Amino acid sequence: MNCQSLLAVVALAATPLAAQHAAKPDSMGHPMMGPGMMMGGSMMREMGPAMATMMLYTPQHLLARRESLGLTADQVNRLTALRDGSKATIEAATTEAQTHMKELEETANAPKPDTAAVKTHFQAAHNAMGKAHWTMLASAVQARAILTDAQRAKIRTWADSMQAWMEQHRQMMNPSQH
Repeated sequence: MNCQSLLAVVALAATPLAAQHAAKPDSMGHPMMGPGMMMGGSMMREMGPAMATMMLYTPQHLLARRESLGLTADQVNRLTALRDGSKATIEAATTEAQTHMKELEETANAPKPDTAAVKTHFQAAHNAMGKAHWTMLASAVQARAILTDAQRAKIRTWADSMQAWMEQHRQMMNPSQH
């Protein structure tokens, strides 16, 4: 992954965090499912359909769809606690990644860039984003367990539809590759 791709991932991860507040339902507004995912479908292919499907189970995504999923009051309370419990960790890791990416960019743009410093900032940004993604994945797995079998089946249907749409979109955008 080149520096521009990593910058795009970091920017993608940071931008939608404001949309995760309880007062504002997200429309797939968590880092792994934002608009950047549509960039030629490459991010989707890189993270894989399994990871994309798991991100549908993030507490903020489920809470934004509470009515269509028929969540009970207990489920809403548990998902809210899970979302709120992971929010600070995700935000701190994303901020750390952004800081390192900014320092990486400044270092790389110096008249005589220090590749060791670039590597250090890259690895630190990568690790911070890994922490943010792991926290999201862990909360998604925990949130999935809160749902009933019927609710999980509904999410699976949404995931299948999303994957079919992404494949169709990718084929339309890159017809020479098929």
